[in-house]
Amino acid sequence: LLLDEPTANLDPEGVREVRASVERAVETTGATLVVVEHRTPIWVDLMTRVIVLAADGGLLADGAPAQVFAAHGDVLADAGVWVPDRGIDLPMLEQVPASDALKTSALSIAREAGVVVQSGLDLRVPRANATVITGPNGAGKSTLALTLAGLIPEQAGEVRSARELAGRKGPRPIRWSSRELLTRIGMVFQEPEHQFLTQTLRDELAVGPRALGWDRAKTDGVVEELLERLGLVSLALANPFTLSGGQKRRLSVATVLAGAPEVIVLDEPTFGQDRRGWISLVALLQEEIARGRSIVAVTHDDAVIRYLGGHRIELGREGEATS
Repeated sequence: LLLDEPTANLDPEGVREVRASVERAVETTGATLVVVEHRTPIWVDLMTRVIVLAADGGLLADGAPAQVFAAHGDVLADAGVWVPDRGIDLPMLEQVPASDALKTSALSIAREAGVVVQSGLDLRVPRANATVITGPNGAGKSTLALTLAGLIPEQAGEVRSARELAGRKGPRPIRWSSRELLTRIGMVFQEPEHQFLTQTLRDELAVGPRALGWDRAKTDGVVEELLERLGLVSLALANPFTLSGGQKRRLSVATVLAGAPEVIVLDEPTFGQDRRGWISLVALLQEEIARGRSIVAVTHDDAVIRYLGGHRIELGREGEATS
């Protein structure tokens, strides 16, 4: 039984169900189990052997889990392996009092017109904070994110931005132009490929700055900084569609950050990340919050919730939501 990141993008209940089902299948059939996984703690008690591949194609470690993690824990963590019981050297953010960047009133959301998945939502996204959207698969988290980002229309009620809340005249986010959205609300889609437009990473990161009319020196500076911060320098001339899943995710986040929007909405921002990539991404989001930007993150990742802190919106399966 060969599984490649079988619990990616699942809610905690789904992770437990998959883990339990795999264990039963292996015990019943006697099959050999091979799991390709960044997050080893999920599977560690089923492992009898751990093989760790190096980025250059070599072998970092091979042996029994306890032996490998005890003897090579520091090296493996530095290389990006999620070593069981290994902490993360990042601060845990707390929510700070702030006005609203976005606010909803009696909001109903739907991906398809008329097929409402949540209704009566009175929610707020505080400025210069993180807001995490959680809940089981199918609860409408991605649909809410797209609605907050002004990319799909409200079915009822409305989403208002800080501009409208401050009494300034102007349309709601769904009526903003693409250029207006670029600097006001940026969206990182659940599927990274849905937002790639060019043939190289360098050009991909320059799309937003060029659309905003930035000069070449400013654009190049932003592009180089993001490539460096997210470990993508060696891939600068690669085609975005040839990247691994984790690399695509980092690139998709970076393309939105390049335009420096006031609100950044991310759907599963840490999907497919090893430990090193995860820390780089979350640290970058923490820095954006410190700069006064508002982060909205749809996530099943408990560590993202802990380290981004801030405000939480919990969606239930039956149209229930708490904020």
